[in-house]
Amino acid sequence: MLERMPEPELMDDEAQARAYAAADFSEPHERFVTLLRNAFPTGALAGTILDLGCGPADVTVRVAQALPACRIEGVDGAAAMLKLGRERVEAAGLSGRIRLVQGRLPGARLPSRGYDVVISNSLLHHLADPNVLWASIRRFGKPGAPVLVMDLRRPDSEAQLQQQVLQYAGEAPELLRRDFTNSLRAAYRPEEVRAQLKEAGLPGFEVRVVSDRHLLVAGRLPDSG
Repeated sequence: MLERMPEPELMDDEAQARAYAAADFSEPHERFVTLLRNAFPTGALAGTILDLGCGPADVTVRVAQALPACRIEGVDGAAAMLKLGRERVEAAGLSGRIRLVQGRLPGARLPSRGYDVVISNSLLHHLADPNVLWASIRRFGKPGAPVLVMDLRRPDSEAQLQQQVLQYAGEAPELLRRDFTNSLRAAYRPEEVRAQLKEAGLPGFEVRVVSDRHLLVAGRLPDSG
């Protein structure tokens, strides 16, 4: 079994951020939106959504377009990512509904006290301490808030990892191939995520594999506590 190898928590190098923002993640990001809408009944996805680790805001914009009645506040620790994210939000004409703020979890100071929905895409594998994400979700989400987290899943073997890099980043710039390789090595496995959720007091959340390289976590925050 492939052992986990942590990677840097922030992608704050400008060249790295631009390469990531320019990459075509339309397929997994559109899947994220579909999974979000399918995970909760109509009407549950309302109010203000918090996007933890929003990066260059591609998922943020896609969710805002799919849920036109919602506002979204995104937080990320990387200034270079947020600069590109704000450009993307403005280009999409969504500056009135999306607000991006810089902050590093768990100590980020956010504009709102409680969020109606909490989402996160591809943040978990960057965290050396995964409880930073789960504790932040509990801290910022309202009681009963829907939560959806999608992240990479660590491959079973080095051979499987190299096959995925070749399949999904074989024609990408070397910088992206390197980052994808490091991210796969740093990703958690479903059984590890289930143990994290149990420790965080979120044992009712569902963890399932949704592609050959992604896992999904879905649930609602406890009604109290």
